Amino acid sequence: MHCDPRFSRVREVFERNFADGEELGAAFAVYLNGEPVVDLWDGVADRHTGRAWERDTPAFAYSCTKALTAAVLLRLVEQGLVDVRAPVAAYWPEFAAGGKEAVTVEHLLSHQAGLPVVAEPVPVEEFEDQPAIAARLAGQEPLWEPGSAHGYHALTYGFLVGEVIRRVTGKSVGELVAAEIAGPLDLELWVGAPEEVIARTARLKARERPDVTETPAGERTSAADNPAGERPGAAETPAGERPGTTGAPSGAGTGATEGQAGGRPDDVLARMVQAALDPHSLMNRALGNPGMHLLKGGANNPVILRAGWPAAGVVTTARGLAGFYRALISGDLLRQETLTEALRPRVNGPDRVLLLDTSFGLGFMRPSLTFPTPSPTAFGHSGMGGSIGWGDPGRGLAIGYVMNRMADAVSGNLRALRLVQSVYDSL
Repeated sequence: MHCDPRFSRVREVFERNFADGEELGAAFAVYLNGEPVVDLWDGVADRHTGRAWERDTPAFAYSCTKALTAAVLLRLVEQGLVDVRAPVAAYWPEFAAGGKEAVTVEHLLSHQAGLPVVAEPVPVEEFEDQPAIAARLAGQEPLWEPGSAHGYHALTYGFLVGEVIRRVTGKSVGELVAAEIAGPLDLELWVGAPEEVIARTARLKARERPDVTETPAGERTSAADNPAGERPGAAETPAGERPGTTGAPSGAGTGATEGQAGGRPDDVLARMVQAALDPHSLMNRALGNPGMHLLKGGANNPVILRAGWPAAGVVTTARGLAGFYRALISGDLLRQETLTEALRPRVNGPDRVLLLDTSFGLGFMRPSLTFPTPSPTAFGHSGMGGSIGWGDPGRGLAIGYVMNRMADAVSGNLRALRLVQSVYDSL
């Protein structure tokens, strides 16, 4: 392990997370102006076997994948192969069905397409057939007028953007990440992990006692995507808890209409709890289909780890994730003007799926209630349960955090946020 003396505070916070029983296994890495200053790991990668978390132990990092998928698409923009302002149907003609002929690539990247849900349940047989899932979305009508609102496309983001990439290049996101990002930069990350990587990947563990105030935003979820694969059910939380067992605050039955965000924080939280407990809510449908819970072990199942879903499929070390952001802010992956334009917020405000305020550029999270940051120049993407990838060109920072004890949260958790804050406090 390595920790520059200037960042001793970071190591203290990392160790305290373990001492307080908040971690099972985890890793945290930081680059400052391109130089490694923090590379920490500790704990257990597999609680069943006692396998230790090693320097090269990767973990499944859910939606941290979305930033990688955005980078792949933006590289095609730089090559003149894709115009984000162009209709998706220009690259994927079948997508025009259902009144979607005016939906642009920019709408896909910024969660404005109105397609946060796959309408019909995706069978397990299609989990490794991304074009088949994309074809389902191509035939659907949007749930709102594209461009008029935004809502987190938790899983569909990847199948949509990934299909545009496939139509243009003939290759999957995972293939391009390997050939153009992870391979040339020698990064430990895979969107679709090979068997030898799957064998040493940390096993996710559901949180025993979900806490509805896990993030500063108080967010929680009952997505069907139960990472530990324990007690699967359409309305379970990531921790595998049945509805009504999570200590949700009273007053959930406010009568509020789904998709109406904003207002007083307690009203928003009540609507979130109401949506989380409803298996038919837009939140749960967006998070739970395709349903990882249908497989034994959930996200630990090799089918998920090798499928390489472009919205939730990356297997990475903290060092690999931080290295990706180091390459972004240094100009090694994208031209600076491309990144600057990609970070310009396209949407900011109430999210029709998550209900809280979110802010997105082209595939990247920007500062908001669901991506709280000490710096206005920070960007990145968090993953279900707590993982996070982070870049800050204004401060020269690139950060990666992965773990295997899941928090009961869609975006972010206090462990990660304490670590990130300790980095900024050390500057």
